[in-house]
Amino acid sequence: MLDIDVITIFPAMLDGFLGESMMKRAFAMGAVNFRTIDLRDFTTDRHRTTDDRTYGGGPGMVMKADPIFKAVESVRREDSRVILMTPSGTVFKQAIARELTASSHLIFICGHYEGVDERVREALVDMELSIGDYVLTNGVLPAAVVIDAVVRLLPGVLGGEGAAEQESFSEGLLEYPHYTRPEEYRGMRVPDILLSGDHAAIAAWRDDQSRQRTRTRRPDLG
Repeated sequence: MLDIDVITIFPAMLDGFLGESMMKRAFAMGAVNFRTIDLRDFTTDRHRTTDDRTYGGGPGMVMKADPIFKAVESVRREDSRVILMTPSGTVFKQAIARELTASSHLIFICGHYEGVDERVREALVDMELSIGDYVLTNGVLPAAVVIDAVVRLLPGVLGGEGAAEQESFSEGLLEYPHYTRPEEYRGMRVPDILLSGDHAAIAAWRDDQSRQRTRTRRPDLG
């Protein structure tokens, strides 16, 4: 089982996500266990303050080190991997998702405001991840993206064997086009090759389509 802890000042943002679809299925089958941790529970003042002004001046607030250290230390084990969601982290890709499935315990730190005190990065964090070159209000949404990508790769979560291997990025290519019934819709027909029953020809067509789509849409993957 993979244990996942998410440290955030907005734990309610994860309630719907973790209780639906594949995440609900993965939890029900015992593939993963989720826990959300309210960072404010590790503050010491009556206002439950998790941020303060940045040294040296400048706009915005910075997440304080002490609550984050205490929150991580309350759940960290010898086998834990602590992940900070930050725009300055390594860009998250499918290969990293596969790597993380080998973990037994993931701890996600979800920042807010202008980021976290640098001492959190220096002393606590094993991996810094970003989901793209843009800035979001806080780290909960990108953490949810990473969690989804990882959990759906756990054995049995998607159901059929090999289901995850045929998706986009699994082989460094975008996925080929898919069609379902009816054969014709508003003048648009399903390609004849997919109706032929020739599995070798279909496989070749799909490979060619994947390569064409990748060259056109994501040449950086080539």
